[in-house]
Amino acid sequence: MTDSTVDAAWRRHRKRVLDVCYRMLGTLTDAEDAVQETFARLTRTGVDGIDDVEGWLVKVAGRVCLDALRAGSTRRKYVGPWLPEPLVEPVGTEPDPADHVTLDDSVRLALLAVLRTLSPAERVAFVLHDVFGLTFDEIGEIVGRKPAAARKLASRARTVIRDDAEPRFDVPAAQARAVAERFAAACVNGDLAALASVLAPDVVGEFDSGGRIAGAPRGPQVGSELVSVVLAASLFGTDADFRVTGVNGQPGVVVSLGGRVMAVIGLETDGRLVHAIRAVGNPEKLAHLNR
Repeated sequence: MTDSTVDAAWRRHRKRVLDVCYRMLGTLTDAEDAVQETFARLTRTGVDGIDDVEGWLVKVAGRVCLDALRAGSTRRKYVGPWLPEPLVEPVGTEPDPADHVTLDDSVRLALLAVLRTLSPAERVAFVLHDVFGLTFDEIGEIVGRKPAAARKLASRARTVIRDDAEPRFDVPAAQARAVAERFAAACVNGDLAALASVLAPDVVGEFDSGGRIAGAPRGPQVGSELVSVVLAASLFGTDADFRVTGVNGQPGVVVSLGGRVMAVIGLETDGRLVHAIRAVGNPEKLAHLNR
């Protein structure tokens, strides 16, 4: 395969492959490594005899991610709640959109966190079938199972997602953003009462520090009083900038200090109150935002 053919395939299909890999792996670093490996295999194979290059790349990406997920299951346990590397809406006219993962409902923080709890084969089957539309014949080839078994993998994944990660609210974007603005304003002003008032009484807070931030909670926090106190201890009085934006396709806030992103907060809201907060403060997961 010539360099020009490789370049053409890269320009045309890289974003699609990146979309697949991020949803599988949950971090841009690992996703980009998987994209590189997928295209390396295309380079070695060549395009002769491949009728659908994009389809071939998606299936190979599935195999690469499956191997990575199986290898990752043997690594050390993550410290505290795990959330994916956050995706923040581009500001203004940023570089080539091929550098960005598509932001839609399938990259919600809650969904990707639940996907991580599935077996590697279940995760691959769900993402490739329910998100990217591959057949169970194709998925069976990737995971080494018969089509009927691949169908069961996706079905089991769907049941877990329905129980733990289905969106609870369908809220117009303007209403969701207004709630995020109230949340950010309370943080800027250091107003504990205002912060508590924007939180639902049974709000759940998850704070992913990866064990890298002293004093950060290592389990979910429940209730507006407790969650507001945790947020106040972390965010109040820091002279930080709070920018309201989209985070993984939902309303959120980016917290920056001295020009560096210190935290990214995703908010799940009913249009009036915040019912779930998912905050990523692990510096390793924010590195792509501080390049």
